[in-house]
Amino acid sequence: MEHFAEKIFVFVIGAIIGSFLNVCIYRMPANKSIIFPPSHCPKCNKNIYWYDNIPVLSYLILLGRCRFCREKISMRYPVVELVTASVMVALFTVFGAGGSVKFYVYAAFASALIVATFIDLDINEIPDSISLGGLASALALSAIFPALFDTTLRIVSFTRSLTGALIGAATIYSMGVFGKILFKKEAMGGGDVKLMAMIGAILGWKLALVTFFVAPVFGAAVGLFMKLKDGRETIAYGPYLSLAAMIALFFGNNILGFLFY
Repeated sequence: MEHFAEKIFVFVIGAIIGSFLNVCIYRMPANKSIIFPPSHCPKCNKNIYWYDNIPVLSYLILLGRCRFCREKISMRYPVVELVTASVMVALFTVFGAGGSVKFYVYAAFASALIVATFIDLDINEIPDSISLGGLASALALSAIFPALFDTTLRIVSFTRSLTGALIGAATIYSMGVFGKILFKKEAMGGGDVKLMAMIGAILGWKLALVTFFVAPVFGAAVGLFMKLKDGRETIAYGPYLSLAAMIALFFGNNILGFLFY
């Protein structure tokens, strides 16, 4: 019962974090402050009452519409809140024992991936503040908390993080180069390279490679569907790297163990 109560608490905090991530997703592409002004309706600019800003519940109570102008509220808001809350519970279940530093770092990592995913879906671009900021933070955290890479030596942890970043970036960059040669056009954006560097810096080179090979499974399937549906030639690849990174985080070692041991 105690563990259930803890998970409910983490779910609620995760939903609140998801509400903040929605602000980031909406404001960062427009270069707006994520702190000021307070939450408001983008249609009528009325400030949102605190009781209309409760994650998920307020959306349901208001039937997905602004209290003032009755314009529809994007379904993305409760989706991001529920996804964030669910991911936080999963991270807590796997990494949260004893207040593990891995839980907090991976929670921040997952939050960055969620923001990157939805912004990339919106504008086909991943902000450098997410990818490069996440990369710098990951390298710094690896030196501060060597337990992230299961060692007590800071230099070893930092080296593993840096190696992961370099190999992660190199895989996507190489894929882009070969894709350009093969298809005679840009096949991979620079934002994907930087995002993969961040992923490698957090997960290390082995799980970065798992991410690299898992992402096309989802990306190719969606790309084929979009090609057949409306002839679209390109898709945002960041969401599939992010999904693959989370799969690698939770199941990557099992995948590697199944393949090589």
